[in-house]
Amino acid sequence: MTDADRAERALRRDAARNRERVLTAARELFAAKGLEATLNDVAHHANVGVGTVYRRFATKEALLEAIFEDGIEQIATLAETALRQEDSWSGFVWFVEHVCELTATDRGLREMMYSKAYGGYRVECARLRLDPLVSTLVERAREDGHLRPEVAPSDMPIVGLLAGTVGEWAGHVEPELWRRYVTLLLDGMRYRERQDRLAVDALADEQMDAAMQGWHPAG
Repeated sequence: MTDADRAERALRRDAARNRERVLTAARELFAAKGLEATLNDVAHHANVGVGTVYRRFATKEALLEAIFEDGIEQIATLAETALRQEDSWSGFVWFVEHVCELTATDRGLREMMYSKAYGGYRVECARLRLDPLVSTLVERAREDGHLRPEVAPSDMPIVGLLAGTVGEWAGHVEPELWRRYVTLLLDGMRYRERQDRLAVDALADEQMDAAMQGWHPAG
């Protein structure tokens, strides 16, 4: 190997390390402050020059895409793990609790997941990836008699959003408070004999789209 080859390999390693450093800093920053953070903010948080960030990600959208794809893959993996659990209720609860932990502690992921203000196309791709998995989790638990018959797959994003709202509102006072309300929500979703039907139906797909179109997080 020539000196030029070694120098080129070293440059590639440095570039890969810098990219990962920028991604890590961006995840931390967006999780804490939401998507209003700028590429300049990311550079400062990563302790690198602004030019380093722009060489790796020419636009904020490109950076968000990389982070969002990782987040969606994480949620899809949770759903697949939950589906492998033999007991449908245990798998459902495990999935809801783990997803709510993400949405309660990662403001950036929550804003990306539940709004179309950023990357509407990526949100649609995420739904295509996640919807069949979440639907199977809900339908399996419902068919086994664990869930109220009115519980629908479209209820799941709203449960995550509620956990996130609690985390954002009271996280500085009690970081784990969201767990209390997720437990209460799960208890309310369980099937019991002689339950009154819920007063309002779950959102249809077009209603969910309209709600996401109408929510514009800061930034």
